[in-house]
Amino acid sequence: MAFDECMLRWHSQGKIPPTLRFYGWSKPTLSIGYFQRAKTINFQAVEKYACEFVRRLTGGSAVLHDDELTYSLVIDEHDPSIPKSVTKAYYILSQGVLEGYKNLNVPCEFAIPERELDKERSAICFEKPSFYEMVVDGKKISGNAQTRKQGVLMQHGSIPVSLDNNMLFDLFAFSSEKSRQRRKEQFAQKATSIKEVTGKSYTYEQMKVAFKKGFETGLDIHLSPLKLSEEQWKEVQELAHTKYETDMWNYYTTKERETIATAN
Repeated sequence: MAFDECMLRWHSQGKIPPTLRFYGWSKPTLSIGYFQRAKTINFQAVEKYACEFVRRLTGGSAVLHDDELTYSLVIDEHDPSIPKSVTKAYYILSQGVLEGYKNLNVPCEFAIPERELDKERSAICFEKPSFYEMVVDGKKISGNAQTRKQGVLMQHGSIPVSLDNNMLFDLFAFSSEKSRQRRKEQFAQKATSIKEVTGKSYTYEQMKVAFKKGFETGLDIHLSPLKLSEEQWKEVQELAHTKYETDMWNYYTTKERETIATAN
């Protein structure tokens, strides 16, 4: 998460060009959205599964990152190719995700048809969650989020190869086991993964190749490697240590942190 934020900062400062990053996870990690309250998390289960826990810079709900490819990209929000509408910008940038799935023979599509994007709607209606979903047979297959800061649009997303629903639902606090089981069964009807759809599993390298080609095709771009300086790597590590590894950032929302600061 520190790396993603540094990418946003560097692009704003003109230190790196528009950049696409792929990464994976050494341990299962639960990330929660910028505005999400941590009290919904079962931290005993987080410890039981030896999970990492982190708050994202972007909004949305909690995501369990495990057997997946994760991507992040940064681009000037005033770039001629980037619409001002959040939903339309998402649609443009996610063409790369769509093409990546095609490379794996996964027949996914946007939950909201392209024709709907051209209709005049209020900003609130445009930002309904269903506009942000990529689905297969009506089931969500990837999670994505955006933020715009310092003149830069950052979008990152989770592309799961497989889902561990048992672990996922153990990581949340429920009023009863019956409620947990009911929600888990409902989730299974609403979400899917590449392995469930295709019956195949893929390595991180195979996923990276498929989605790198997907972004090049979907966005009509050519990607070339970006090498970071030693100073930039140190900046990532420093931000991770001072922000994303801290309890104050991870366990409390901005409002909660402000309340704590006032009380002190």
